[in-house]
Amino acid sequence: MANFFSRLFGKKDAAATNAEEALRLALDGVIEKGAFDVTYSLEATDEGFKVDFSGPDSGAFTGKDGVLLDAFQIFLKRIVQHKFPGQPSEIAVDCDGYMEDSAQELQDLAERLKGLVLQKGQPAYVRALAPRDRKVVHRYLAQDERVKSQSIGEGFAKKIKISLAKNGPNRGQTDEDIESL
Repeated sequence: MANFFSRLFGKKDAAATNAEEALRLALDGVIEKGAFDVTYSLEATDEGFKVDFSGPDSGAFTGKDGVLLDAFQIFLKRIVQHKFPGQPSEIAVDCDGYMEDSAQELQDLAERLKGLVLQKGQPAYVRALAPRDRKVVHRYLAQDERVKSQSIGEGFAKKIKISLAKNGPNRGQTDEDIESL
């Protein structure tokens, strides 16, 4: 497994000296071997890196709910974690704003379900989601101390349970109080 990436990309002599260079070598190799007609931008952030793809083959990256984008994200994160363990390894991968639009849709869904939980006082559930999508929902709901969220289930795609926070400010409030919030 030591030479897996170099064999995969045919760059046995290429040794990256930093995380950005390693990511560029990996991206160039996958795009070349996959014969994708895309370009990418790679930007360093405080948490790690942001990769944004664009081009005629963008549909291949965003199709099937962005599974290929998820695969790139995991793949690139593992490269940084393995070769540069001290480096921040968060990788955000997007293609023509697809992930941002998807995140907004998930936040809108979480907002609607949060409203139901606050109104009725009963838990609500979000369908089974991939880890990337669950992270978006959990982060969004964490901004409101009146509710809590937790992943339930086994495996890759788990559901999210949204419920009232124990001892939260909405305990003991009437429906009219909650609706006025």
